[in-house]
Order: sequence, then structure tokens, then C-alpha cells
Amino acid sequence: MTMHVNEKKLPVNRFFGSDNRFNTLYPEPIRLLASRHWTPLNVARKASFFLAAEKGVRILDIGSGVGKFCLSAAYYSPNAHFFGIEQRKDLVGYAQAAANTLDLRNVSFIHGNFTQLNLRNYDHFYFYNSFYENLAGTDKIDERIVYSGELYNYYNRYLYKQLEQMPAGTRLATFYSLEDEVPADYHVVGSEMDNLLKFWVKV
Repeated sequence: MTMHVNEKKLPVNRFFGSDNRFNTLYPEPIRLLASRHWTPLNVARKASFFLAAEKGVRILDIGSGVGKFCLSAAYYSPNAHFFGIEQRKDLVGYAQAAANTLDLRNVSFIHGNFTQLNLRNYDHFYFYNSFYENLAGTDKIDERIVYSGELYNYYNRYLYKQLEQMPAGTRLATFYSLEDEVPADYHVVGSEMDNLLKFWVKV
């Protein structure tokens, strides 16, 4: 599949000047989804600094879409490796194409459902409420996957149990989360943007 990305040989930092500039990495239909579904650059920068406090950590974005969080976080925090898991194959393709354009080596994308992963292979996590689409009346990325309230509850319970099994010190950054997926032993250690972006550490 041909990816419609900006292939001009321009300085990478050009794309990080604003969200509008970054979004030129994607075709127009993907750009139109940005304000509702893709992480803003300032959020990615703040979250990456929190999650990548230690060198060499592996950070997983659960429901990575077209990869905007992982790509921008990888740019802002080059000493960590960022992984994105996304069940829509075409979005993974756009994410990988953008990574190639940006020539980022500390980012990887996986096509699949996060329930297929062993979360113990990762150190810290980013979650931009990717389960929310399953609730009735919410804005969807597309209509190509199945949505249901049952799936919303299943995914939240699954992630809750997986996070519960992580070791003390595990970090989690949530953006626009209803917090159903956050176990009680994760404590808020900071917040930004009127509490829309929260930083958690497991005790």
C-alpha cells in the first residue's frame, strides 16, 4: 500500500514546530481526525518526559492509532524506546511511513490487539483512552471494527488486571481517561491540562 506522506528531505525538527506541521506527515483524511483522536505534541512531550525518566526503558502506547504519540515521544525522549500497538493495519502503515520519514530508530509499531501482548515486556505505559470508542454515541475513527459496551468493559478489566501485575515503580500516563483501567495501587503524582493528563506511579 502506498503511503501518502511528506517525503521531502527537510530537517526533522520542522515537523515538531506545531501540530499542524506534524500532521502533514499524514494524508488529509487522517489529518481531519487529529483533533479528536491523535495526541497533541505538548501532551506527548510532557508524557514522554515523565515516562522516560530512566534511560533505556520500554514504553507501550495502548491503541497507538497513526503513531503520533510514539513518534513525537521518541523525538523528545531519544534515550527510551516507544512501542505502539494498534488493531487497524492501515493506521500502523501510516505510523511506520511517518517513522521512516522522520528517521526515528527508537520507535516500533505492532499490528494487533493489546490483549495479545505480554505487558511485562514493557516498563511503562501511555493510554489515550483507546477503549472509549466502544461506548454508544462516541466519535469513532471508522466503522471497520466491532464496537460494544461489552468490549469496553472487557478491555478495561483486562488492562486493569495487567497493570495490577506490574512491579512497583511502573509509570502510567493517561489522557482523557475515565480511569476505569487504573488499579488502586497506582497513585497520581502529577497532572497537567486541568487534570486531563495524569501521571501515575505504582506503589
